[in-house]
Amino acid sequence: MAWDTEGTRRRLREAATVEFAERGLDGTTMARIAERAGINKERLYNYFGDKQALFRAVLCDELDKLAAAVAATGASLEDIGEFAGRTFDYYAAHPELARLLQWEGLAGGPAADEINRTAHYQRKVQAFVAAQRDGLLDDDLDPAHLVFLIIALAAWWQAVPQLARMLTGADGAGPADPANSDGSANSKEHARRRASVVRAAQRLALPLRSISQLAGPGRGQ
Repeated sequence: MAWDTEGTRRRLREAATVEFAERGLDGTTMARIAERAGINKERLYNYFGDKQALFRAVLCDELDKLAAAVAATGASLEDIGEFAGRTFDYYAAHPELARLLQWEGLAGGPAADEINRTAHYQRKVQAFVAAQRDGLLDDDLDPAHLVFLIIALAAWWQAVPQLARMLTGADGAGPADPANSDGSANSKEHARRRASVVRAAQRLALPLRSISQLAGPGRGQ
C-alpha cells in the first residue's frame, strides 16, 4: 500500500503546531511531536530536518493562512475596519498563532522567513502611505506604526487572554470554542471585542480634519 506522504506531513505539522504553541521551540522535542502525531520519529526528520527548521515551517505555514484570510482590499477607513475585524476573527479562531509568535520573539535572533515577511508587511505600509497622501487616512501617524497598532489591536486579545479576562470579566472565547454558544456571555463579549477593535482601528486612522468636523465648533477644545 502506498504511503500517504501528504497526510503524514499534515499530521506532523498539526502535532508540531500544538507542541510548539504549548511549549515553545526549546520546551518540546522531535520525539514528543512524532509521538503526538503517531508517526515514526525518523519520518519527521526526513520530512522537515531539525527542530528549528520544523518550527520555521510551522510558523510560516500559519502566517500564510493568516495572510490568505485577512488580505486587505484597500486602505480606506472601511477597508481598515474590515482588515482589523478579520484579523481579530482569525486570531480568535487560531489562538495558537499568537503563542507561536510570542515564542519566536522570546527566542530572539532572525525571524522565520524574515525577508519575505518584511516584504509582506512593507506592502501594507506602502498602501497606507498612499492613502495618507490621498487624504484618506491620518498622516500625523507614521504609517508603519499605524499598521503595527492596528494588528496589535486585533491580536493582543489572544496574546494576553488573562489580561482581557481581568479587564472585562469574561473569557470572550472564539466562535469555535464550545463555551461560546449563541447567546452566552462569552459570545456577547466576543462580539463586543470585535466591534471595539473595528471602531478603534478606524478612529486611529481617521484624518484629524475629520475628527474636527465630527467634534463640531467648540467641541474639540
